Amino acid sequence: MRKYIIKGGKHLLRWFGKFQAKHSKLPTTPFIDNAVFPWVPALEAQSAVIRGELDRLLEHPEDIPAFHQLSPDQKRISKGNNWKTFAFCVMGQRLEDNCALCPQTAVALQGIPGLQNAWFSILAPQYHILPHRGPTRALVRVHLALRVPESAGDCWIRVDTQRYHWREGEVVLFDDTYEHEVYNNTDEVRVVLFIDVLRPMDRVGQWVNGALLALLKSSTYVKKPLANLREWNRAHPPRGNAG
Repeated sequence: MRKYIIKGGKHLLRWFGKFQAKHSKLPTTPFIDNAVFPWVPALEAQSAVIRGELDRLLEHPEDIPAFHQLSPDQKRISKGNNWKTFAFCVMGQRLEDNCALCPQTAVALQGIPGLQNAWFSILAPQYHILPHRGPTRALVRVHLALRVPESAGDCWIRVDTQRYHWREGEVVLFDDTYEHEVYNNTDEVRVVLFIDVLRPMDRVGQWVNGALLALLKSSTYVKKPLANLREWNRAHPPRGNAG
């Protein structure tokens, strides 16, 4: 029953996508120009520092959960230990234990208005994230590339019909309500700082998005991953400050 409720909720959120498109202050294209957010250059300027904290975390990959271990709803696209996530913020809720391990990353994230989600998205070699869609156009997806395989042409994200290859230290923005997939067809790990921010809207759009996100935050779709993350951190105590 829960599966069908979640599926129905996703369909409802996507139906709202057309309304959101009419009230969005940003283009509703698959990829969005970085210039729409003035904070992007400051985030890119912190990429080396953030990468340093990431590298220290990756010394103990067994302490980082797979995406589906936190969010069971992702089990279709997250298999085994191929897609790991280290979260700093989930739907506006800051995760203090994890932020303490990467304090400079946490500071960089504080400078992003409208931050809702933020985590290191760690993709194993030779892994394919199957095509899927995000639940709501209320958010804009942001990737800051931190570790890109040397054979970058074999590591890409497709959003709608457009394919993008990450470049270390650079941000890309996109609308994840379009079908998208990721393929790391290399022998190296790919890591991005995965961020969701509020989409700038007109007054009506802000009100509707606020109501939708409040409903989403009150659902098991959000509450279950937060509970699982707290349980994971209790079972895997930190090995020391990453800073």
